[in-house]
Amino acid sequence: MHSAVLLIEFGSIILGLGLLGRFAARFSLSPIPLYLLAGLAFGVGGLLPLGASEEFVATGAEIGVILLLLMLGLEYSAGDLVTNLKAHYPSGLVDAALNALPGAAAALLLGWGPVAAVVLAGVTWISSSGVIAKVLGDLGRVGNRETPVILSVLVLEDLAMAVYLPIVTALVAGAGLMAGSITLAIALGAAGLVLFVAVRYGRLISRFVSSDDPEKLLLVVLGLTILVAGVAQQLQVSAAVGAFLVGIALSGEVAEGAHTLLSPLRDLFAAVFFVFFGLHTDPASIPPVLLPALALALVTAATKVATGYWAARRAGISEKGRWRAGGALVARGEFSIVIAGLAVGAGIEPSLGPLATAYVLILVVVGPLSARYTEPLASRWAGHFRARREEPAVREPSVID
Repeated sequence: MHSAVLLIEFGSIILGLGLLGRFAARFSLSPIPLYLLAGLAFGVGGLLPLGASEEFVATGAEIGVILLLLMLGLEYSAGDLVTNLKAHYPSGLVDAALNALPGAAAALLLGWGPVAAVVLAGVTWISSSGVIAKVLGDLGRVGNRETPVILSVLVLEDLAMAVYLPIVTALVAGAGLMAGSITLAIALGAAGLVLFVAVRYGRLISRFVSSDDPEKLLLVVLGLTILVAGVAQQLQVSAAVGAFLVGIALSGEVAEGAHTLLSPLRDLFAAVFFVFFGLHTDPASIPPVLLPALALALVTAATKVATGYWAARRAGISEKGRWRAGGALVARGEFSIVIAGLAVGAGIEPSLGPLATAYVLILVVVGPLSARYTEPLASRWAGHFRARREEPAVREPSVID
C-alpha cells in the first residue's frame, strides 16, 4: 500500500511539474517560481501535504543539485576557466562586493548572526545561469558584443562557488576554526588538483570516459559524477563542488555528448529539487519576511545592473550594450536556492528559507523583464535628460518701472 501511495504521489508531482513547465513556456517565463509555488502548496502548512514520497523526493532533490553543477562544469573547459580568471577577475571582484555585501548586511540587521550572513551573501550574489542563458536565447542576444561579458561574470561566479560552498558547508555544520580550515584546504586542494589534471590530462580522461554507445556514456559519466560527489561529501566537502569539478575535467566530444544525454535528467531532478525546497517552507512563514525580501530584491537588482554596466564598460562595449549586460544579470534562481537549502537543512535560521524563497520568486520573475526593458528605459531616460539639458533657458522679461 505504501509503495502504491508513493507512486501516486511522485507521479502526480512529475505530471504537475510538466504541466507547469508547459504553462511557463507558453508565456516565455522561467518555470522555477511555479515549481517553488508547487512545493509550497504541497509541503508543510500547504493545501495538501505529501507524506509517502517525501524521502524519495529528498533523494531526487540531492541528485538534482549534483546534476545542476555537473552540467555547469561541462559548459567550460579548464583552459577557458583559466583564461576567464586572468581576463575578467576585476569584474568578478566588483560583482562579489556589490551583490554579496547587501545580503550579509541584511542578515546582520535582522539579527540572524554571522553564519546566516555568509549564507545570505551567497544567495544575493549568485545570478541564475540557467534563467539568463534562456533569456538571452529568447531575446536573440547570444551573438551580441556584450554577451561574452555576461558569460564571463557568470563563469567567475560559478568558479567562486567551488570555494564558497565548502566554506558554507563547514559553517552550517558547526565546524570550528580548525575543522573549517581543514575542510577549506581540502576543497581548494581538490579544486586545484582537478584543474591541473584537467588542463594537463583532460584528453586522457575524456578518452577513458568516451564511448560511441550513448547508454554506456550516460552510465559512466553519471556513475562517476555521483561517486565523486559522494566521496566529496564524505570528506566534508560539498557534493555539488565534486560534481562541478567532474564537469570541468571532461571536455570535447565527451562533454558535448554527456550534455545532450544528461540534459533531460538535469531538468527532471532540478525541478524536483525546487519542489523539495518549497515542501520544507511553510507558506505562513513568507508574509513576515516579504518586505525584507522585496527591499533586498530591489537593492540587489540595482547592484547587478551596476555590475553588468561596469564590466561591459571595462570591455569597451557601447552605452546600450552596457545597460543590456546589467539588466541580463538580475535574475537569481537555482544556485541561490541551493545555497539557502544548505542552511535550511542544518536548521541555521528558521526565517532564512522563507526569505530566500520570496527573494528568488521576485527576482526570477523580474529578471527576464529587466533583461528586456532596462536598456530601452535607460535610453529613454538618458534622452529625456539630454533634452532637458540642451533646452535653452527661457529669459524672464524685465519689468521697467
